[in-house]
Amino acid sequence: MNKYYSIIHQKLKYGFTVELYNFLFLINPKKIEHPIVATIDDTIKRIIEKKCSVSRFGDGEVLLIGENSIRFQHSSALLAQRLKEVIQSENERHLVCISDVFDSLAPYNRKGRRFWRTHFYLYGALWNKYLVKGKTYYNTFMTRPYMDYKDKQQASRWFPMLKQIWTDRDIVFIEGEKSRLGVGNDLFDNARSIRRILGPAMHAFDRYDELLETAKKAGDENTLFLCALGPTATVISYDLFQAGFQAIDVGHVDIEYEWFRMKALKKVKIPSKYTNEAAGGGNVGESNDHVYKSQIIAKII
Repeated sequence: MNKYYSIIHQKLKYGFTVELYNFLFLINPKKIEHPIVATIDDTIKRIIEKKCSVSRFGDGEVLLIGENSIRFQHSSALLAQRLKEVIQSENERHLVCISDVFDSLAPYNRKGRRFWRTHFYLYGALWNKYLVKGKTYYNTFMTRPYMDYKDKQQASRWFPMLKQIWTDRDIVFIEGEKSRLGVGNDLFDNARSIRRILGPAMHAFDRYDELLETAKKAGDENTLFLCALGPTATVISYDLFQAGFQAIDVGHVDIEYEWFRMKALKKVKIPSKYTNEAAGGGNVGESNDHVYKSQIIAKII
């Protein structure tokens, strides 16, 4: 009973907070810079054509730049410094992706619009401080093309485009210990091979050096690293790029694909995978999938 009371209490508290700051933003909008953000289509096309690496910044990464902890990653001066370095980096083969929410929130559903108004009211100054004026950023929603959109039909076009990135590629996943990208679906069935490096589901940046060195030993110039490890993925994708690899921070792409296949209208738990944005999504059992287990080449947890 206490468990359910806690969940209800958290939902009510979150809902009240969002409504309050959403209202404050509407009556007194914060001045937010309007960066140049490419479309999802142009972002995916550029990755395919140029074999670009990708680091993605959302609300969590920006909170950490300001040394504010988030639920699954505590803050540190080093992590803040590295995230600042990446968001301001300049290299045409490494794409820095941010959310396409600065000019208009019209494409997003009500929950998404309320979330971003709240976020901008509280933390918009961090975006203004650290985004580079005149720089073209790319679209972080390339890996989140379903749930937050009002028009969910476009996802049926974007997911096949995404799959072209790893067609016939040797993939190494750097993922949370219970993320299990592609397990139980066909998202990565067109890859040539899959290997996995498992990192901690919580506070993965604490094991950063081990994760990076293990990854460097696992790949060659033809390896494609796909990273799904929260803010750690943002940084490690950049460092692997600097080391001569192609590395893409894919974030929630697998969970988004699961919701797309289910035609889900809200963020629900995927029983076999860590789903940090859904109620009870952290309670995940062990996997009995023998193929998945055979793909694991290292555990740093």
